[in-house]
Amino acid sequence: MIYLLPHTITLSAHRFPDREAFRFGKNSLTYREMDKRMNQLAGTLHSLKIKKGDRVGIYLNRSIETAIAIFGIMQAGAVYVPIDPKAPVERSQFLIEDCDIEILITQPVQKRKITQIISDKNNIRAIIGLPEMGEIQALSWEVVFAASAEFTLPFRILEIDLAYIIYTSGSTGKPKGIMHSHYSGLAYARLTTELYNITEKDRIGNHAPIHFDISTMGYFTSPYAGACTVIVSDAQTIFPASLGKLMEDEALTIWYSVPLALIQVVQNGVLENKNLPHLRWVLYGGEPFPPKYLRTLMTQWSNTRFCNVYGPAEVNQCTYYHLPGLPENDEPIPIGAVWNNTDYLVVDESENSVVPGTTGELLIRSATQMLGYWRNPELTEKSLYKVTDSTGQERAFYKTGDLVKEEAGLLHFLGRKDFQVKIRGYRVELGEVEARLITHAAVREAAVYSVRASDESQKIMAAVILNKEVAVSEDELLQYLKEKLPLYAVPEELKILTNFPRTSSGKIKRGALEFFKLEEK
Repeated sequence: MIYLLPHTITLSAHRFPDREAFRFGKNSLTYREMDKRMNQLAGTLHSLKIKKGDRVGIYLNRSIETAIAIFGIMQAGAVYVPIDPKAPVERSQFLIEDCDIEILITQPVQKRKITQIISDKNNIRAIIGLPEMGEIQALSWEVVFAASAEFTLPFRILEIDLAYIIYTSGSTGKPKGIMHSHYSGLAYARLTTELYNITEKDRIGNHAPIHFDISTMGYFTSPYAGACTVIVSDAQTIFPASLGKLMEDEALTIWYSVPLALIQVVQNGVLENKNLPHLRWVLYGGEPFPPKYLRTLMTQWSNTRFCNVYGPAEVNQCTYYHLPGLPENDEPIPIGAVWNNTDYLVVDESENSVVPGTTGELLIRSATQMLGYWRNPELTEKSLYKVTDSTGQERAFYKTGDLVKEEAGLLHFLGRKDFQVKIRGYRVELGEVEARLITHAAVREAAVYSVRASDESQKIMAAVILNKEVAVSEDELLQYLKEKLPLYAVPEELKILTNFPRTSSGKIKRGALEFFKLEEK
C-alpha cells in the first residue's frame, strides 16, 4: 500500500525495475537503481543518528543526486528542505537556522559556498556529498553508494507526517516555510496522474529547481505513475535553443514550466525544424501566459494539448484549464475549474460568499493542502478561513489572496489581494524586498511595486528616499539587494526620489509611483 512518498519508488521498482526513473544529461537511474540509492542514503543518514522528523537540507544544483536526496531523506523518516545554491549566503543561513538543520546534502562544486554558509549560529554537524570538510564530518557520494541497500525504518511514519518544507518570500522580510505531508504530496501525484492520464510510458521534462513547487510533478507524479523524469540542467534553462533540442532528443511527452521558458523558445525561433510527435501535454503555471505567444506555440505544436495550471505552493495545484483551441483574442486565459478532491469559495472583503460574476478572494480546501507554516502558528491561523458544516465538523479553507471572478463555471484570475507578485513563476513578497532595501544605511524610505511589461509579464520596480548624510547610487543599491535576495526578487529598476506620492493619510500611493517623476533626484 502506498501511503508515503518513498513507497512510489519501491512500488515502481517492483513493477518497472528496468525503466528509467530519472535522467540528467548522460546519467540515468532505473527504478531498481533508484530504489537501491534511496535506501543507501537512508541508511547513511541513520548512521549519522538522524531522528524522526529531522530536517535535512538539500544544497544541490539540478542533477541526478537531487532525486536521490529527496527520496533518501524521506525514506529515512526525515524532512527535506531545498536550499537554492544561487541564493545569497544570508538567506541560506536563515533557512538552516530556522529549520535547525544539522545535515546538508551537496556536491563538491558547492564546497566554497558551503564554507561561507557554516557559522557559529547554525548546528551543521555532517555534510553528505563532500570528501572532506575540515572539522565537520563529511561523507562523499562514493561512500554513500558503497553502503548497504538493506534498510528498514526503525520507527513509524504516517501519511499525515511532515515530508518536506519549501520556503517562499515572507511579507515581514523573512522567508516562510510551507509544510507539506506525505499525504498532500501523494494526493497531488494521484490527481495529476489522473488528470493528464500519465503512465509508465511518459517522459516528463522537469524544468524547475527543487525549491520551486512546480518541480513536484517530476519528483512525485512521475514515480507514482512509473514514468521517467528528465531533469533539465542549469545550462539548458539559460539557452532556449537547447530546450528545443532536449524536448526532441529525449522524446518528451509532457512539459511543465513557467511561461517564460516557453516564451523564450518562441522569441528565439528555435521551434522550426523541431520534430516533437511524442509531446502530449504542455503545462504551464506560476504566472499568466500572454496569448500572443501562446498562439504561436500552439500553432507550431498543433498535436499537443495545452493546460493552464493554477495553485499556490500552499495547495500545490487546485485548478486547471485545458485550452480548447487557439486563444481568439488577447484576454487573459482562465485558470479554469477546480479539480477533484477539492472544494472552493469565492468571498468578498467581509468573507461572505459572492455570486458568480462578482470579484472575490479565492479560498481552497484540498487534499493537496499544506499542514501550515513552519514555526509560525499565527500566520497559519491567519491564512485559514474556517467554517462549520452541517455535521458540526470544522473545515479550514486556505486563503489564497488571489482575486478571481467565476463566469460560466470557469474561474478567472484578476490579481493579488496584497503586495505579492509572481516573477517568472517565483512568488515574491514586495514587502520582503522593501524590508531588505530599508536596511541600507543610506535609505530613509523605500517603496517597491510591480508594473506590467510589454510582453505582459510582471516587473519589480523600486523607489527610495535617501538620508542626506549618506551618498549612494541606484546601481549600488541594486547591488546591495543582489547580496540579500534571490536574483528574481531584485528590482529591475530603482529610482531615487526626494518625496513619494501619498494619500491624505500619509500612505505611499504605490500605484502612482510608475508615473511619478516630480522632484525626482
